[in-house]
Amino acid sequence: MPLLNRQTGYQRGYFIFAVFAAVWAILLLYAGAYTTSIQAGMAFLDWPLSNSSINPDGWLTNEAMRAEHSHRLLGAKLGLLAIGMVVWTQLRAAERWRRGLAWGVLGMVVFQGVLGGLRVLLDRLNTGWDSNVVAQTFAVLHACGAQVTVCLLVANATTNSRAWLERACGLVAPVSAKIRRLGVLAVAAIFIQILLGAVMRHAHAGLAIPTFPLTPEGGLFPAHWSFPVTINWLHRAWAVVVTVHVVLFVGRILGTETTRKPLGWLAWTVCGLLFVQIFLGAATIWTHKNPVMASNHMVFGAFLLAATWMLTLATLRLPQKMSNVDRSPSDTAKAAPAQRATAQT
Repeated sequence: MPLLNRQTGYQRGYFIFAVFAAVWAILLLYAGAYTTSIQAGMAFLDWPLSNSSINPDGWLTNEAMRAEHSHRLLGAKLGLLAIGMVVWTQLRAAERWRRGLAWGVLGMVVFQGVLGGLRVLLDRLNTGWDSNVVAQTFAVLHACGAQVTVCLLVANATTNSRAWLERACGLVAPVSAKIRRLGVLAVAAIFIQILLGAVMRHAHAGLAIPTFPLTPEGGLFPAHWSFPVTINWLHRAWAVVVTVHVVLFVGRILGTETTRKPLGWLAWTVCGLLFVQIFLGAATIWTHKNPVMASNHMVFGAFLLAATWMLTLATLRLPQKMSNVDRSPSDTAKAAPAQRATAQT
């Protein structure tokens, strides 16, 4: 077999490899979430090595060192998987979009590693600065970039599946522009919520309001405001906005006959993830920010974002249903004979 043997269509080996990479990213995401939850992000002051080694002394017995170094090792291995995707697609994939998507995944993984490294190197423990805002900014960007990376990996696995490439997932009916807009808005709302959550976590404000759903005073608004309390309250309030947007999007999918059958299962999955995510957010407060609960809350937020993103991507792939306003006079004239024939029959 020649080294360069590009083919079109479904490639089973690459699909399995893409799914494995996506699952690996979830493990990496959980490790990063757990590291942040136990405040172990600065267990090592150097980067990319850990105490100038890839196998630092004591990292298996010290919880903080184990969490941070495991996160780094998982990230390095994801980088190797991303390189494998690029090599594979360059040698075997005929479609330019496949090769471009693999390069996009690799670029995002490398960018994520740089963000994580800058978060460590620019921490005030290394710089001696009075403020740690710079390091926290890179930490927030690193957390948000992780979500984008997961979405890219999920998109890579899904679009390389047999169903997507050969059977098109049964997606043949047109979808309205309103459904598409609702999907884009839902994805944007979830990402803003993830951004607020990242700011809250890295500002150590997860328990700034220690009760849920009401404040300690028994109301919806705290009696006293500060930055930690404000960002915590905004994260809670925006969760309502996310819920409304996701429910509207999913409700429109399930309520439209042409989208219910091909996309209904994914729409119900999004609903389930939304319910679990709300519960995990509440449980994080009720358990006084248990590290496992808080980490699961972050990971399921990534699941919710990825599933909503894929549902939106599926609607964008469908042909757009033209409304009467969208139709041009020529379109209306062409459709008139067919409508009269249908009426006569």
